[in-house]
Amino acid sequence: MTLLAHDRYCDEIAHQVGLLRSVVTSGADLSGTVPTCPDWSLEDLVRHTGGALRWVEFIVRTRAEEEVPEERVPGLAGPGTRGDAAVLDAWLAESGEQVVAALREAGPDTKVWSWAGILNSGFWARRMTHEITVHRADATLAAGLPYEVAPDVAADAIDEWLQIVEFVQRTAPHDAARELRGPGRSIHLHATGTGPNLNAEWLIELTEDGVAWRRGHEKATVALRGPLTRVLLAFYRRLPLDAPELEVLGERELLEFWLERATFG
Repeated sequence: MTLLAHDRYCDEIAHQVGLLRSVVTSGADLSGTVPTCPDWSLEDLVRHTGGALRWVEFIVRTRAEEEVPEERVPGLAGPGTRGDAAVLDAWLAESGEQVVAALREAGPDTKVWSWAGILNSGFWARRMTHEITVHRADATLAAGLPYEVAPDVAADAIDEWLQIVEFVQRTAPHDAARELRGPGRSIHLHATGTGPNLNAEWLIELTEDGVAWRRGHEKATVALRGPLTRVLLAFYRRLPLDAPELEVLGERELLEFWLERATFG
């Protein structure tokens, strides 16, 4: 498994911000509920995403050595006026510009605090790439717009999520995490149509010691098969398993069990 280059993450954050801005200015109802995040309206989702970008920008720019309270971050909550797409768009654009500038200036190896034990700015470049990539899916699905992700970014998003699950298993096991443990069960994610160079297949093993995973084509208790973007969205619980172009082979109950319990983080 190879991470993307730091500049690639920075470029992708800028790209994803631009795509999310296009949803904001598309005429979509900002007060409408986001089906995949039903506690939020579309505007709430955008404010959450932009606020996360500003929080990370502050952490990286100030070389924070401990967690930063949100109230210390200027502009994190977003504009005072609600329901104004132009104002929200301008704030989101500024949020993206600020975090990309901070990450580019820092490079990947500058020491900063993070919650995952990876104490460098490169962690945040990767984390924000996938934070906005997945939340853009929430926004586009809510707005009824098409959604696609570059294959290298989609594959890296799955890698990162599996690493987060591993981290939680090691450091903060709770009831849901413990229930994933057990012998002889495995999940295969098989993305179609990507070509051999990407190796967009994963084997996830649920063992007595916790979750283990690797890239590769191997038989498993259950397999989820389909185009990479749709596998990504189903794995992040943004699409149902019976969505078009997805196929579940084997013990579907195990995959559902995983999706219900591996969404900590």
